[in-house]
Amino acid sequence: MRGVVMHRAGDVRVEEREDPKIIEPTDAVVKLTATCICGSDLWPYRGIEPADHTLMGHEYVGVVEEVGSQVRSVKPGDFVVGSFVISDNTCEICRAGFQSKCVHAEFVHGGIGTQAEKARIPLADGTLVATPGQPDPELVPALLAASDVLGTGWFAAVAAQAGPGRTVAVVGDGAVGLMAVLAARQLGAERVIAMSRHPERQKLARYYGATDIVEARGEEGIARIKELTGGLGAHSVVEAVGTQESFMQAVGATRGGGHLGYVGVNHDVTIPGIELFFAGIHTLGGPAPVRRFLPDLIQLIWDRTIDPGKVFDLTLPLDQAAEGYKAMDERRATKVLLTL
Repeated sequence: MRGVVMHRAGDVRVEEREDPKIIEPTDAVVKLTATCICGSDLWPYRGIEPADHTLMGHEYVGVVEEVGSQVRSVKPGDFVVGSFVISDNTCEICRAGFQSKCVHAEFVHGGIGTQAEKARIPLADGTLVATPGQPDPELVPALLAASDVLGTGWFAAVAAQAGPGRTVAVVGDGAVGLMAVLAARQLGAERVIAMSRHPERQKLARYYGATDIVEARGEEGIARIKELTGGLGAHSVVEAVGTQESFMQAVGATRGGGHLGYVGVNHDVTIPGIELFFAGIHTLGGPAPVRRFLPDLIQLIWDRTIDPGKVFDLTLPLDQAAEGYKAMDERRATKVLLTL
């Protein structure tokens, strides 16, 4: 089968890989219908994370081709959406709603790599969720978004306690930030402030429910958020970038006693303890427990209540994955869908 391999930073190739097979009785083999490139894939692409013939991709939807003898929740022929983190969904941590920290947690990238024609998914019962039937083609991008960016944006909004009567500020206008805007509105937020300087992303943020756009960053951005909230700051803030500036901007934009949900994969971010201490805010974040939200998100998509698929603004065949990485790196695309 064909699959994306990152030989080293900036060197993305589509190569022949061995077809996956059932290894453990809890495995499933999925023939992928669509996959995509994530913003976090740009870290190794840019040399910030190591890459050495790494199997790429962690977002996926497709049809179950084969299951192990102990798999009960999905069967061959089912169309499934999978989380980007493998989980058993039965351990104590999973039952508390944090499947991304499952005692058997394993990230799908690297050892599995779903930017490919097929993938072996371990712990299939705890990781995959079947859709109510075979989806119409136009639903596939939306279902693919649920595998990571929608679930991550949703978790960020939940962690920030977005809800009725609250003002939510979203730091970051990439795919996850845009999904956090969607989630905040779906959760009933009264006001959603998207922080963005990119006209096309501003337009999409408005489509997903942003009531205000703030282009300022850093201290100026914090001041603007406070200006819009009577000097107090937002009740709920989502950090969806992962840089020093974005994280401290998010901390500063959160009102005293407010909630910060952080999901931007960060590198070398240092939070001065004294600033966090005097901020007096609640914080929750990390790798999103997408599996917690998948059943509800799939139903919202199936019912046409939400359309997260609009976050994909460039579609390419798998063989052109290298161009997709380049487009996202150069910010010519928000998120690239790869067809199979």
